[in-house]
Amino acid sequence: MTHSPGPATAPARGPLAGVKVLDAGNVFAAPFAAALMGDLGADIVKIEVPSIGDPLRGLQPFDGDESLLWVSLSRNKRSVTLDLRKDEGRELFLRLVAENDVLLENFRPGTLDRWGLDLRTLREANPGLVIVRVSGYGQTGPYAPQPGFGTPATAFSGYVYSTGFPDRPPVLPPINLVDYVAGLFAAFGAVVALYHRDARGGRAQEVDVALYESILRFLEGFITQYDRLGVVHERQGNQVPATVPCGLFQAADGVWMVLSTSTDKTFDRLAELMGRADMTTDPRYRTNRVRVVNREAVNGIVADWFGARGADEIQKACDASGVPVSRVNSMEDVFADPHVKERQSLVEVEHPGLGTLIMPAVVPRFSETPGEVRSAGPALGEHTHEVLSGLGLSAEDLERLARAGVI
Repeated sequence: MTHSPGPATAPARGPLAGVKVLDAGNVFAAPFAAALMGDLGADIVKIEVPSIGDPLRGLQPFDGDESLLWVSLSRNKRSVTLDLRKDEGRELFLRLVAENDVLLENFRPGTLDRWGLDLRTLREANPGLVIVRVSGYGQTGPYAPQPGFGTPATAFSGYVYSTGFPDRPPVLPPINLVDYVAGLFAAFGAVVALYHRDARGGRAQEVDVALYESILRFLEGFITQYDRLGVVHERQGNQVPATVPCGLFQAADGVWMVLSTSTDKTFDRLAELMGRADMTTDPRYRTNRVRVVNREAVNGIVADWFGARGADEIQKACDASGVPVSRVNSMEDVFADPHVKERQSLVEVEHPGLGTLIMPAVVPRFSETPGEVRSAGPALGEHTHEVLSGLGLSAEDLERLARAGVI
């Protein structure tokens, strides 16, 4: 594992070095987008409510009083407390807007307008500002004003309906999946809008990211299936609908493993490995299209083969034959894996209160301008004086604003 090089105020590297981002979001989606941009060198100023902070600070798991979600998801950020509902807070925010390239927010549509931070006001402060808005249902449509949280949006998208076993209730993802996916699209949208503005000479624009549409984009196979065939994809447990064999199989020593043969060539390798070369020419099995029809028979043959061998033997044999398979790793397994260690997929980051923390490494990796994790998530308001002093405010100004609850 590698260590982070220092605090967020250290000179940033990465392809987005020099890009300045205001993160006015809360909890997951927009803040995750900001974190991704920060990983790649952008200067991220995180705006938080004085004395309260981002609700993410209150979410499990905790180490003492510190939310471990916060310290990881808010890495590479500088925290500034500012009450945008107060006149002076709004004025200071607009001064920050004037100095930044991107504004990320995920308030319910219309919230910033009610605070006097409507599009016209933001544009007057900075005509070149890229504004990325993340919300549950988007900025338009009859549901736009509704509160939008990731888990309900996952259900609304159709994703939850398709997960789980046919005879059991649908299964929710164990992470805030749609928020992370929306964050990816928000970061992507911000960078594309910057490219359009700077490389193409275009006008700065608004980017509208709806939580449900982010995950809906991943369901294209289910969408075209319903459109053309009128078929609703139902829950199929651990099976992947488009490919056979593909799914979970248990080794003789009880280890669960995931196999995927998404091409006929891969299946042919598996058949040879199992001593069933006849399956490569058998009309019931020779193509994926017919294997899907005969899913139960194929999976039965594969399950018997897995069930007669230990996980290590299966892994070595499949690796040697070019058959994609992996044991189902726990996080303990991930931490111990030599490949994860060799690639430094996990990095060590110093935190002033918690000591050394381990976090995911920067993704993706750039050959010429690699990103980095410069710091863990900051203390509430840790950089308020630093950032606002840069706007010309004196120590007396900052003390007065603090007494007034503006910062």
